[in-house]
Amino acid sequence: MPVSALVFRDWMKELAPGISAADVCRRSGVKRSTLAQQMVRGKVAETTVVAVARAYGENPVLGLAHFAPYQDLAASTAPPTDAELLSQVPTSRLLTELLVRSGGLAEVPTGLPSPPAEPSAAREGLENSMLEPDVRHWVDAIDDGELRQRVSEAAGIAPQNLSAQLRANRLSPELAVSTAREAGVGLRNGLVVTGLVTPTEAGWPREACEDAVRRVPDAELAFMASERLAALGRSLRRQTSDERAAQRVWDNLG
Repeated sequence: MPVSALVFRDWMKELAPGISAADVCRRSGVKRSTLAQQMVRGKVAETTVVAVARAYGENPVLGLAHFAPYQDLAASTAPPTDAELLSQVPTSRLLTELLVRSGGLAEVPTGLPSPPAEPSAAREGLENSMLEPDVRHWVDAIDDGELRQRVSEAAGIAPQNLSAQLRANRLSPELAVSTAREAGVGLRNGLVVTGLVTPTEAGWPREACEDAVRRVPDAELAFMASERLAALGRSLRRQTSDERAAQRVWDNLG
């Protein structure tokens, strides 16, 4: 949920007294037209708050904590569980660890895997973490079987709408925080898995994901990797089927 434009204006006055909107946009990278539209509508996007906080040297998690939907973030400092950390490790890293443990590789290749390039600010602190934000895997990792139902009721969202967001591998920041709250894990973790803030900004230890990979037992590691590969196979089959269907439509048209 976007935050109050009035509260945002007051926060900006406190964060950078006397700074104009043009200066804010220039430093944060937010387009002037985008900020103007948000202020006129009375609702400022969380991405804008994060960009502005970073530009003026404030931790974006604490920046968001100035606003009503996110005030609990300041006090929520619980570290991520191993299940949460492992949910964010790319499948390729799990497979590499399997190969190392089975003797197929002498050691983990330096820099493997290489996550997609992102703006430097968003990648700060991730150089050695091997983290790849993934909402769907995170929810699966913290779900006790009834989490989705509790989140739907607490957030006032229809279960099918929540399921649609998860199928698309995304959650709004407010819904991600609500999911973390209902699961009893650190609220900041919900913002990390959506990619809104970095693990470093949320207070995660720098090598947390790598350490979690090294701790996981062999059998659990193999099972986790096989589940990921099976899910990938299903996704690729659906993609291939959709492409063939689209091609048939074009062939019939033409």
